Amino acid sequence: MLHLLYILAFTVLAFLAVGNLIRSLVTVGMESQRPQQFMANNRHPSYPGSQSVPHPELLDEQGNIVNEPLLVMRSLTVQDAREQLDALYKSSPGGKDEGGELA
Repeated sequence: MLHLLYILAFTVLAFLAVGNLIRSLVTVGMESQRPQQFMANNRHPSYPGSQSVPHPELLDEQGNIVNEPLLVMRSLTVQDAREQLDALYKSSPGGKDEGGELA
């Protein structure tokens, strides 16, 4: 009898989780279709809740939105990465070169 109660409880929880997932996907989809309008010079909109507030890391010191890339990555080959890791290992306190290279 206890097994049936567990199965019923987890079935209900699974349906609630899937329903919440679908509701979240619909909400994100509708918000992605809505145009984003931020106030660049005024931090406080005249009607609270009418505009979403950007994340603080996307604002500069004056409160303006930063329109430049925050992370720039360059392409790196496997050989370059291996050489950099070898150099880090050899420069570490216990990383002395013992005459052979690991394959």
